[in-house]
Amino acid sequence: MGNGLPHMTELGELGLSNYEEKVYRTLLVTGAATAATVSDASGVPNGRVYDVLNGLRSRRLVRAQSTQPTRYVAVDPPAAVERLLTERAAELREEWTRYRDVADAVRSSLLPTPPADGSVWLGRLGGDEMRTAMHEHVRAATDSVSAAVGPPYERAPWETLRTEFDAFFEGARADLGVSLLLSDPVLDSLPDEFRELVASKPQTVRVRTLPHLPVSFDVVDGTVASVDIPHPQSAADRLGVVVVTDAGVVSEFDRQFRALWGNAVPLFE
Repeated sequence: MGNGLPHMTELGELGLSNYEEKVYRTLLVTGAATAATVSDASGVPNGRVYDVLNGLRSRRLVRAQSTQPTRYVAVDPPAAVERLLTERAAELREEWTRYRDVADAVRSSLLPTPPADGSVWLGRLGGDEMRTAMHEHVRAATDSVSAAVGPPYERAPWETLRTEFDAFFEGARADLGVSLLLSDPVLDSLPDEFRELVASKPQTVRVRTLPHLPVSFDVVDGTVASVDIPHPQSAADRLGVVVVTDAGVVSEFDRQFRALWGNAVPLFE
């Protein structure tokens, strides 16, 4: 090609229309040129060439000289490609944000429907419906989450625990404070890279352990608590989760967690 630019289809992928590309490439060959000259050399109709040139100027791909008549000059290809890339990156970020919003809306619409009292979510350990429910439960947190992790997690394989571990942290805000209290049997089931997994999370995560925890529960922002319901037929599973919003009950769960936390041993400190 001789001008250091990608092929036509590649410039199109970077955001130039067919007319814009013809005009820009023509200016690279002609140098400073009037709109009439650009129209003749590029094949872009005279009635369209001014709009195309003005569009390229607004995107800082073409400069206009103060002459009579006005002459136009193409910016250097490396600068043009970099500006087009910056435009595309901004568009992709906007698209990503839009898709995230759509995904959040879809995720909410797919949440299992609770009973009339809104207090019980049925869902097996690692199940899709509970992963979604946990994601939304933690996503509502603005300050802190305190979680005591004992049965039924103690007998579940790491592959199952990992799904809920990931759902928990994917739903949590980056500036959230997370206190994880693990029973020793849960700790024994975790892989060696658990420390690295925790350290890789943007949240501030503290982990402590106790030899035994009778029940698994969490407290979100001191205003909502959830408690795992053991499965009647399997010690390695749960039937669902009870969600509590009563201030007095949540306060008691929070008090119990703090008492357990005070007796626990830091894992990484």
